Amino acid sequence: IGEALAVNEVLTSLNLCNNNIHVTGAIAIAEALRGNGVLKELNLRFNSIGPTGATAFAEALQGNEVLTKLNLDGHELDLPKLRGTDPVESLDLSSEYLGPASAIVITSLIAGNVVLTSLDVGANGLTEEAALGIVRVERQRNMLTSLGLHNCGIGPTGAAEIAEYVSGSAVLTNLDLYGNSIRAEGAVALASALRVNGVLTDLQLGNNRVRAEGAAAIAEALR
Repeated sequence: IGEALAVNEVLTSLNLCNNNIHVTGAIAIAEALRGNGVLKELNLRFNSIGPTGATAFAEALQGNEVLTKLNLDGHELDLPKLRGTDPVESLDLSSEYLGPASAIVITSLIAGNVVLTSLDVGANGLTEEAALGIVRVERQRNMLTSLGLHNCGIGPTGAAEIAEYVSGSAVLTNLDLYGNSIRAEGAVALASALRVNGVLTDLQLGNNRVRAEGAAAIAEALR
């Protein structure tokens, strides 16, 4: 299929969901996209492409703006909106059954988006590392005023990295971390960030098991 796609000049939509495609197959299909100028929609849901396969797609998409819809593990991604060629200021991708593979593509595409200011990827199947990938690219991009990372499996270590992002952001006003597991250690790190951040106005930390120590740290930071 990868070889056929590379020379295809007719097929515009391809559904390969639930076909036991693994990393090698995913890489072959991704490579084919580099030279394909007609395929607009690709569905690879319910396969096992893994982070390596997702990275191959993310890299291939840097040179392919023909493909507009890509489904790797959940809901299809609107690629023009993510890359900013179909500019929107806000994207709500919460509760769309997205997984780490989709997060890799999202991270890669928003890096060059100069319009997007609000992004919500909460309540999907993202891992902590997948969520932090978005945080890392946003630290460089520095344009989001609102970021939703609720129910993303973020623990104390991840919260500490997010705290570093908050410390250095001059634009982020809303951060949703509801339903993670940042615990007291993560709350303490975020409290330190609040002491130096002068723009964040809405921070959601419910259902994070911060306990008395974490709550006290946050309260002290707000004095």
